[in-house]
Amino acid sequence: MVAAVQLLLVRRGQAPWGSDPDAVPDPIIGVAMNSHDKPVSPHAVGQRLEDLEALKLRLRRFADEREWEQFHSPKNLAMALSVEVAELVEIFQWLTEEQSTALDEARRRRAEDELADVLVYLVRLADRLGINLLQAAARKMADNERKYPAGQVRGQALKYDEYD
Repeated sequence: MVAAVQLLLVRRGQAPWGSDPDAVPDPIIGVAMNSHDKPVSPHAVGQRLEDLEALKLRLRRFADEREWEQFHSPKNLAMALSVEVAELVEIFQWLTEEQSTALDEARRRRAEDELADVLVYLVRLADRLGINLLQAAARKMADNERKYPAGQVRGQALKYDEYD
């Protein structure tokens, strides 16, 4: 039924995602996607992809549709994650501190792509391990707040057990 309504809207030229008959709104992120998993409108990207749960489900579906689950073991995903982090590090290799905070547009775009790859593999790995990243990050921040009280560590870069 949903597909029929979507097709009718396309034929009438009333589809909010454009006139591409192959484009339908992605149920996970709410963005019209064509048959190549490309967003139809760049302005629509990310409209509903506002939390890690939506991203996790989209990544899971992406892997399932391609029968790639067999390759997504925690070991393989961790290795892929480390490769993507290395590619991110490579962008900053040999830059000064100042240069690293003022990337030119080409480097910034490469950094954006690599950060996206890191996020994708991180979310996929957490999914395969059954770890809620937001809960894990909240717990870790609470631990860090106890280990590094602002009044004691302000302006210093020591390990928690090196403070007086």
